[in-house]
Amino acid sequence: KIVPNDLREASLALGVTKQRTITKIVLRTALPGIVSGAILAIARVIGETAPLLMTAGYIVNTNVNLFSGQMTTLPVFVYQEYSKLSANCPPNAASTCVTTIPMERAWAAALVLIIVVLLLNLIGRIVAKVFAVKTDR
Repeated sequence: KIVPNDLREASLALGVTKQRTITKIVLRTALPGIVSGAILAIARVIGETAPLLMTAGYIVNTNVNLFSGQMTTLPVFVYQEYSKLSANCPPNAASTCVTTIPMERAWAAALVLIIVVLLLNLIGRIVAKVFAVKTDR
């Protein structure tokens, strides 16, 4: 248990209602663990659904309007842009091929994926640190 029973008992002994004890003491104490668990769950879901995104999320065209029509997923976009480049390069001269716009787009999309994951982890750590209970432990 993250929340010691002494905290609950002390709050109830001071005459605080059970609902207020839960919201002010229990949830604030347990919030870092809840946030950490949520981040780990999201990371696991992303890891386990990556193959599904590559197969079920495959749409040939990229939609310019974000609010109408189908949109390709970012991993599929990276794959499409990279495959455009590799289709133009001879098999034995892949290292001598000139970087083209599709390759730059693939790298940019991969960078966006990395930044999104880093931001999610950073937000989770900040929330956990802000709401962490300051105890003498």
